[in-house]
Amino acid sequence: MAETPKIEMRGVRKSFGSKHVLRGVDLTVPAGESLVIIGGSGTGKSVTLKCILGLITPDAGQILVDGEDVKRKRGREREKLLDKFGMLFQGGALFDSLLVWENVAFRLLQGSRRRPRDEARAIAIEKLRRVGLKEDSADLFPAELSGGMQKRVGLARAICAEPEIIFFDEPTTGLDPIMADVINDLIREIVVEMGVTALTITHDMTSVRKIADKVAMIHEGVIQWTGPVSEIDTTDNPYIHQFVNGLAEGPIEAIR
Repeated sequence: MAETPKIEMRGVRKSFGSKHVLRGVDLTVPAGESLVIIGGSGTGKSVTLKCILGLITPDAGQILVDGEDVKRKRGREREKLLDKFGMLFQGGALFDSLLVWENVAFRLLQGSRRRPRDEARAIAIEKLRRVGLKEDSADLFPAELSGGMQKRVGLARAICAEPEIIFFDEPTTGLDPIMADVINDLIREIVVEMGVTALTITHDMTSVRKIADKVAMIHEGVIQWTGPVSEIDTTDNPYIHQFVNGLAEGPIEAIR
């Protein structure tokens, strides 16, 4: 019997007034795989993630996580669902008033996963080491760190509670090419090492090639193509061809 897909979207639609963002998204993310969603600005990448997390309620369609309908989860059941997720936010989204280790251990300092502070700190330091940061960074504030270090802290926080699923929202935005490569390598290592299901949204093709097992292209509110990352340079799909090669001419119109 085939394993239940970790995440499955069936005909998901979402509009904001007269703006139709998702127009019937069908997407499957198998357990233990890394899928990257690519597409231009305003094509629905972030809305897709927010729908899966339940931060936005779709107008139609179904979203399943481990075979269970996300929309039907309420109260404690919804908390249990969210416990499966970790997330690296685009801008880091670190709390300025908390120390680095408190940011990393945020989910271990409250709620059902609450641990004693000394235990939470020890776990946070372990995760900081995993992303290449020394223990002395734990007692600094985020403002005392470089952009690359802040991104590593965000990654340490994403893995601190041992999630089953990790979302990466434009993980290399704002980083120089060298640090972006370091973050891409870290993401790939961690995803493989932890055996998690990963879903990333990005327009950075270097990230796509580094961290993806499969790629999905979203445009005009639907998935235009899905396939192995090894096929993005050989597929005859016009959307993928234009996006991957950065061509002005093609079915994707530049926003002017």
